[in-house]
Amino acid sequence: MRGAILAGGAASRFGGKPKGLEHVGGERILDRVTRSMQAALGELPLLIANAEDAGTWLEGLTVVQDVIPDCGTMSGLYTAVTQHESPVFIMAWDMPFITTELIETVAGGANGYDVFLPASTGPQEMEPLCGVYRPACAKAIRKSMEDEDYRATGFHELVNAGTLPIAEVEKFGKPDTLFFNVNSPMDLKRAEELWRSLHE
Repeated sequence: MRGAILAGGAASRFGGKPKGLEHVGGERILDRVTRSMQAALGELPLLIANAEDAGTWLEGLTVVQDVIPDCGTMSGLYTAVTQHESPVFIMAWDMPFITTELIETVAGGANGYDVFLPASTGPQEMEPLCGVYRPACAKAIRKSMEDEDYRATGFHELVNAGTLPIAEVEKFGKPDTLFFNVNSPMDLKRAEELWRSLHE
């Protein structure tokens, strides 16, 4: 199984700054996510990013630009699943609290599913940017984009989708913390507070 980190988006709430390059607990979020994915999957992930300087963000990462741009998260998902013939574990680059153990568990439970995501306590009740996607998703994702349905889970009815139960997710921490993503300066401040509370 390959890995891919999604670093798309205009980061409008962050003043256009690359939010994954911000620090939490003295370390860049991108470095944290990369380390966790490499430990779980055994190799460095791809970096799906459109910024011109993305190749300078972290040595060793192969950067791939969106195959079909301007479709939000769906652009990143489609690009990631079309890069290889093997399943891909896709992660957002702004989640500083994802653990290697959770990635391993989600990856290990994906057999038989085209997309396999951990349950969450968020409005979607699952986390679409921390899961396994097989190449079979490509056609369904592309159809959603052509239909201008840019919901990250909108194509699930066209594929075999599965979910890691919330009780399993909670073995690795509180879902609200595990899937906390940094979208704004206020989120970054909150992430730092969370990091300190976990390491006191």
